[in-house]
Amino acid sequence: MLGPRCHNSLLASLLAGKRRPLISTIRLLTAALLVLAGVGLVGCASTTERGAVGGDRKQLLLISSEQMEQLSAQSYAKLQADASKQGALNSDPALTQRVRAIAARIEPQTAVFRRDAPSWKWEVNVISSDELNAFCMPGGKIVFYSGLIKQLNLSDSEIAVVMGHEITHALREHSREQVSQAIAAQTAINVGAALLGLGGDSAALTNTAYEALIATKFSRVDESEADRIGLELTARAGYDPRAGITLWQKMLKASSGSRPPEFLSTHPAEANRIQQIESLLPTVMPLYEAARRGG
Repeated sequence: MLGPRCHNSLLASLLAGKRRPLISTIRLLTAALLVLAGVGLVGCASTTERGAVGGDRKQLLLISSEQMEQLSAQSYAKLQADASKQGALNSDPALTQRVRAIAARIEPQTAVFRRDAPSWKWEVNVISSDELNAFCMPGGKIVFYSGLIKQLNLSDSEIAVVMGHEITHALREHSREQVSQAIAAQTAINVGAALLGLGGDSAALTNTAYEALIATKFSRVDESEADRIGLELTARAGYDPRAGITLWQKMLKASSGSRPPEFLSTHPAEANRIQQIESLLPTVMPLYEAARRGG
């Protein structure tokens, strides 16, 4: 994501025309978007079923799942090896068992969205670090950083909300989608520049504008989608989805307001995430209650 200085520099260049007149950049961006729209007609599918919250948005998928899973497995193995050398891999057995037990309840629920997901080669590990982070790589490779759980004093339900969110990224193959979008966008900008006979400076500036103002929305869409589907996974696994509200209240407090404006951010504002969770509670609470009744 571009920082504030980059955004200011981009805006100044666009307004002052340091490299090319503003009209050239606008024409190129328009042409690129038209080409991108054409590319979007090919390779569009949904990686998941709808579920209760709606998880079947069409996606641009130009590379294979196998390619992404191979890269994921390699990256995950290296991450484990590096953490092990540092003595940080699963150094707290009780915390590791706690996280793995929550994952064991969520993993079967993924069948609601993908029939193949429960049979993935799931892996769950905890790395000792103050970093407030967690992720799930393609194919079900999960990592939690201990700082996220300990510093925010997360309950099991709050951990489940985070885990459901991260697992959704893998279910929806957001990494695969974003790589495909990047390929399509760069191709569109290059083709647009060639069609309009514009130089490399205009193409570079347009690419910067695309990254700053358009590509970031892809990530915000992914994050909101992960919040929705993750909340359903949490509820179906028998964890209280209302924990999503307390989780993001804690995250909001921890962030201390140090974030860019939402329209330039790859993540939705915490306050907006809380509002979305509140709006989804009437849909997911019956799933939670049914799971609790079923033991």
